[in-house]
Amino acid sequence: MFRRCARRTLRSTDTLVISLTMPILMMLLFTYVFGGAIEVGGSYLNYVIPGIMLLCTGFGASITATSVCTDMTRGSVDRFRTLPMYRQALSAGHLSEGVVRTMAAIVIAVGVAVALGYRPGSGPVGWLAATGLIVLFVVAITAIAVALGMAAGNPEAAGGLTYAITFIPYVSSAFVPTHTMPSWLRGIADRQPATPVVDTIRSLLDGTPADRALPAVVWCAILAAIGFACASVSFRRLNYR
Repeated sequence: MFRRCARRTLRSTDTLVISLTMPILMMLLFTYVFGGAIEVGGSYLNYVIPGIMLLCTGFGASITATSVCTDMTRGSVDRFRTLPMYRQALSAGHLSEGVVRTMAAIVIAVGVAVALGYRPGSGPVGWLAATGLIVLFVVAITAIAVALGMAAGNPEAAGGLTYAITFIPYVSSAFVPTHTMPSWLRGIADRQPATPVVDTIRSLLDGTPADRALPAVVWCAILAAIGFACASVSFRRLNYR
């Protein structure tokens, strides 16, 4: 199932190019258009990279949800029902392919950032810890995307349902410090999942104390549990109706 999903992604050149280039274009936009007007106490490029990682996750989730819904609504699942295969293999294939694709997009975006002057101050341990958290977050969001793809009535709706995932980083500390926001909005931004994840990744990459690591891991675990549970229930309902 992973190979099947990977082949379909590689054959869809336009989708693959968009998923890999959009985060880079957003990084260039924020760094060179908005970055000069935003004071973060240091290099804005260093500040914005964790937020770009979350944007990669959002774009990847949209592709995953659309792909899952395509399988659920266009006859593929009916064929798989006749085969001697593990019932959750389809979900696992989409999940694993989505995680690999999203991580590839993140690696490419970070590579471009390094070419532009991104110089994090962390050592190997910090990079390893940040990578672990990033993978955990990508798995959680991709699991939710799989669940949304199964719940949607058509592929277009599946892509639309993931817009909220893409929008979440904008109302967080991903692109601007939350203390610059109105008080009512700051309360939301500080308590939503993206902010502790972004703050922790930024701290780990900068080599500073990661004070919000525990909330970040807890949020990732909660989101992953919700995604896996909803995907399992949706697949079981669709498989037996």
